[in-house]
This record gives sequence, C-alpha cells and structure tokens, in this order.
Amino acid sequence: MENLLTRKQVVTIAEFSIHPIGSGTSVGRYVKAAIRSLAKIEGLQYQVTPMATVLESPELTKILQAVEVSHAAVRRLGAKRISSTLRIDQRLDKPRTMGDKVTSLKLR
Repeated sequence: MENLLTRKQVVTIAEFSIHPIGSGTSVGRYVKAAIRSLAKIEGLQYQVTPMATVLESPELTKILQAVEVSHAAVRRLGAKRISSTLRIDQRLDKPRTMGDKVTSLKLR
C-alpha cells in the first residue's frame, strides 16, 4: 500500500519511569544514574519531566534498550528491587515527534 509509512518514518514515543523499592524516600541518585545511562544510546532522544522521562526513537528497540540500561544502572547502585512503568505510543499514519506534539498543543 502506497500510503503506509516506511519503517524509517515511524517515530516511537514512550513514557518511562523507574523506582527503586526499599531504598528510602529520596531516589534522586538512582534516577540520575538511570538518566545518565540513556545518554549513551545512539538514536535515542529523551526529555526528563518531574514524574517520568519521555523517550523518542525511530526504533522501538532503542526504547527497550533504554529500559534495560536504566535497570542496570539502578542495580549497580545496590537496589534490591526495581519497579518501572513504560507506556509506548507508535503513530503509524504520520511521523510525529515529542516536539511536534507539544507544538501542536500550543497552536490550538
């Protein structure tokens, strides 16, 4: 079908949060380590927000790699239990980035 986007045009956007359990109420050092690990993934864009990190990549595998390296970073700091949430949005009818989505809201 000619109107379908090629794989290269699909952008995956995800909301990800990670929580060490049993590490006390302050988790900033764990979150910081997880975020630092994201910077090493080529082809991954991310935006940190107060409650989660928004991930963006043309490849779903990069999003899943981000989860994996974040868990590894938190484990290295000694977390005995880790809980995380991941919500994925793949729009297949047209390419949309996280920046496009925010701009679209501002223009309404």
